[in-house]
Amino acid sequence: MKAPGKPMLSLRSDAEAERFVETADLSEYDLSGFKPMRFEFAPKAASLNMRLPAALLDAVKAKAKARGIPYTRYVRMLLEADVAPPR
Repeated sequence: MKAPGKPMLSLRSDAEAERFVETADLSEYDLSGFKPMRFEFAPKAASLNMRLPAALLDAVKAKAKARGIPYTRYVRMLLEADVAPPR
């Protein structure tokens, strides 16, 4: 069994993170606490306002919290997955 790696450094800026990644051997670090991250680049030019039963909104918020994302992003992900073309 492989021994745990070094703890990850706290990086304060994107530039600092880029320099670190360019020079460091990431296999030496413990990355087990990292979670996949989805970045959004497309601008949002439209909005949606809808009414839901409180219980449904609470359930959506709980699911989003379990994933560690805002509930509005979670709803958008569900919509995107539903309308995406089949692979």
